Formats: sequence, C-alpha cells, structure tokens
Amino acid sequence: MADKRFRLFVYGTYLRGQPNHELLTDAKSLGPAKTQPKYTLVELNTLAGLLEGGNTEVFGELYELSYETLSRCDKHSDHPARFHRGTVELADGSEAEAYLVFADQARARRRLRHGDWRRRFAPARERPKSAWARRGR
Repeated sequence: MADKRFRLFVYGTYLRGQPNHELLTDAKSLGPAKTQPKYTLVELNTLAGLLEGGNTEVFGELYELSYETLSRCDKHSDHPARFHRGTVELADGSEAEAYLVFADQARARRRLRHGDWRRRFAPARERPKSAWARRGR
C-alpha cells in the first residue's frame, strides 16, 4: 500500500493558496483540472462541498499523492463522517478521487453555480441599471 499513488481532485480549502493546502506539500501537482458538468459545488460556511448530481463544471486542481498523505487528508476531512471520498469524472475523461458531501449536508446551502471556490466572494456580474436607477432617485 505504501507504494500506491492516488489521484485526488481538490476544489476548496486544499487548493493552492487556501488554508489546508499545506497538507498536500508531499503531493505532486498535476495542474489545474475541472470536472464533467454533473456536480454541484456548495458553500458549507468556511468549507466547500462537492455534491454528486447537478450540471456544474467544478474547477480545481489535481494531485498525485501517497497513501500517507491521503490518510492525513482523510483525517483532516473527517472522512467518512463529514466528507466521504468518491470517484469524480474529470473534463478530460479521466477519473480521480475527491471529497464529497451527502445531499442532506448540502440542503439549504448556497450553490456556487460558477463552480469555482476562489470566486465565491466575487461580485455578481454587472447588470445594466434599470430606468428608475438612472433617474437618480
């Protein structure tokens, strides 16, 4: 088991520049990746959650890691109680493991329809002002 390598798709706090990325320091980055458009990305307070089902391409990064690093991430993600590891389909047709949430955990949570955790605080796209807003009322 020690020699086996795992491919892990990350989309939230494990991303480069995010708080939990340090857990992946021993992992090999395989670069940016995105899922097939069949998932839902939700905001769980300060964490991201990936839900099977939906129509969103979720943007993230792909890593190759050892069993030891995967075990460390499992422990940090409270696998399998809070997050469970499952297989996701990537846009290039390959598969990787990812931390997923169950539907009841995502209920009434904000959906990130753009599929990008880093853009969760970005302002909504600019909309033209309506006539009443231009009149200066």
